Amino acid sequence: MKLLIVGSVAVDSVETPFGKMNRALGGSATYASIAASYFTSPGIVAVVGYDFERRHINLLKRKGVDLEGLQIDRSEKTFYWSGYYEGDMNAAHTRATDLNVFESFNPAIPKSYRDTPFILLENIHPALQLDVLSQVRKPKLVMCDTMNYWINSEPDLLEKVFRKVDVICINEDEARLFCNTPSLPAAAGKLLKLGPKYIIIKKGIHGVVLFGKKSFFALPSMPLLKVKDPTGAGDTFAGGTIGYIARSSRLSEDLLRRALVAGTVMASYCVEDFSCRRTARLKPEEISGRAKQLREYARVPAFRM
Repeated sequence: MKLLIVGSVAVDSVETPFGKMNRALGGSATYASIAASYFTSPGIVAVVGYDFERRHINLLKRKGVDLEGLQIDRSEKTFYWSGYYEGDMNAAHTRATDLNVFESFNPAIPKSYRDTPFILLENIHPALQLDVLSQVRKPKLVMCDTMNYWINSEPDLLEKVFRKVDVICINEDEARLFCNTPSLPAAAGKLLKLGPKYIIIKKGIHGVVLFGKKSFFALPSMPLLKVKDPTGAGDTFAGGTIGYIARSSRLSEDLLRRALVAGTVMASYCVEDFSCRRTARLKPEEISGRAKQLREYARVPAFRM
């Protein structure tokens, strides 16, 4: 196993202007691990309850996701989220959030996982992210994600996490909020001063930007005619990105740029259907074909005056 992903595995009920799906497979670790499975060998640390269906476990196994770290708590139900989207579907509206087993989630990293070279810390409590880092041994690269809730409620703990990781993956609103600035370059500069090598800032339908100590890169999103459900797109992006990085033994600027193409392509497929249904049935040629399209969209010919 080359990639450890720590996050949530959930059951979601989602409604959008293009339909609805009840009790579908969801959760940050789910979306990320399925996306990563096309590029590397991922394993997850998460928890589910007694109601988690066997078909979901079978799907993860078919995608090559190692489940030794998946805890099954027979005393409670699985983390459940219900929500809906309207209009341009840029914002999710929550109907219900039942943490259930996730409320007392304590990520115990199996011994066989502790030397995993690449780690993705999904948007769980910063204290749990720090606990995970205390259990693993000298990873080559750690990438973390977060959310507005932790920025508002646990900023000091979150800063400790940021100081210990190599790559921060964060959306533009979160970057502005944490750094208290409207400028994304200024926010990235503040985050880089904490110690990470790179800052990835997700901009949704407007693409993604990458900041290094002395570098900058911008990539557009895929122009899609069909978007059914944006749930999990950010986690799919993170999984695809670090999954591609995990293919290599050496981190470089060029590798990161290619990885962002991989993450963007995987996220573009995620939103074309509900849950993980589209990403779970992808073929390698579909991924490489869309990656080729995206690279062409981003190509800039020689400029002359």
